[in-house]
Amino acid sequence: MSPPADAPTQPQRTATARRIAGLALPALVVLAAEPLYVLVDTAVVGHLGSLPLAAVAIGGTVMSFAVWFGTLMAYGTTGRAARRFGAGDRAAAVAEGVQASWLALGTGLLLALLGTVAADPLARLLAGDPATAEAAAGWLRIAALGAPGLLLAAAGNGWMRGVQDTRRPLWIVLGANVLSAILCPLLVYTAGLGLTGSAIANVTAQTLGGALFLIALVRETRALRPKPSIIVQQVVLGRDLLIRGAAFQACFLSATAVASRFGIAAVGAHQIGLQLWFFAALALDAVAIAAQSLVGAALGAGDPDEARDVARRVTLAGGVAAVAFAALAAAGASVVPGWFTPDPAVHDQAAVIWPWFVALLPFAGVVYALDGVFIGAGDVAFLRTLTILSALLGFLPAIWTAYALDLGLGGVWAGLGLFTMARFAGLIWRWRSPRWLVTGAVR
Repeated sequence: MSPPADAPTQPQRTATARRIAGLALPALVVLAAEPLYVLVDTAVVGHLGSLPLAAVAIGGTVMSFAVWFGTLMAYGTTGRAARRFGAGDRAAAVAEGVQASWLALGTGLLLALLGTVAADPLARLLAGDPATAEAAAGWLRIAALGAPGLLLAAAGNGWMRGVQDTRRPLWIVLGANVLSAILCPLLVYTAGLGLTGSAIANVTAQTLGGALFLIALVRETRALRPKPSIIVQQVVLGRDLLIRGAAFQACFLSATAVASRFGIAAVGAHQIGLQLWFFAALALDAVAIAAQSLVGAALGAGDPDEARDVARRVTLAGGVAAVAFAALAAAGASVVPGWFTPDPAVHDQAAVIWPWFVALLPFAGVVYALDGVFIGAGDVAFLRTLTILSALLGFLPAIWTAYALDLGLGGVWAGLGLFTMARFAGLIWRWRSPRWLVTGAVR
């Protein structure tokens, strides 16, 4: 079948500012849509009280496992599809998306089953009190049903980015999340469903998004049969991203668990700060999405000089954007927490973490940009090792020391600072070396 009229059929590798912006701006909307909806959801639930807010913090942390798998699907598929697209084989690039979608469906169904069955023990493990655990488990049992749609949407985003098509994902993701943002307050307040309404709105957005990406894939090709050999290759080649993601999950799960031990107000403030951090991370990652596509296409076409130029431009853009974001965050320090909850105790705890949030953003912008460069280049083994070392030597010791010495949220976010700075130093070192510049249709 022929691709849609607005879909690119030939790779465009030139790393001009206009080309990077053309890929990054639609990707920015896609990346920001999900965390922006989570922020809306957090604000809606936060006005129900501190306990529901803490419950969403616990349940949302568990659901971040599905987001982690989704990131693996999207990033791994983008790199493989971009290299094949850069080598001039669009059909092979789309075929990567077909197999990634089968993998996404199977993984999503498994996660949905595990989420519903294990909701109670997981909530009790992470929550600081029984009431929060009970509320979090009820939310999680429903929200877990959205995992298949979430992963299918991630796989769809991956292959479309690989063929340098960021417009269709924009409309699919934006439409699904706008619908869910409208449903959330209606179900929570108007229908009186409370936390249950929040979970239903989440599942609605994720399922609708996954279905729309499947429709787009069927329109693109009729070669939809699963090919186990290719799926296995994707799993094997993605193992480093999986291990890297596991290190992130260990860090953020531990951080939420420690924060919950400091009280409901502390974990509520941590939820606000963490969701804003994730929002900033994904928004700043827009230029990294352009980097994945352009670097993959350049190396697939055998052009390492173009790949290096993309890396230079993206790193600069990521740093500048992060500084601007940090300035906005600093200006809103006294206002933003009030968007999520009227509880003064949560506001006081948010004030503790805010300086850390602002100070770390500029470094994080460079980190996210270079992550995109190296994922596009297929240099994920280095990313895996760097992330593990940063977690083991920085984040985890710091936050558990904060728990042991009762240092509060400041100690938790000091751990995030060590984690970020360790990754920053390692990525800059790797960027200056030629070892990531490996050419060919598949690395």
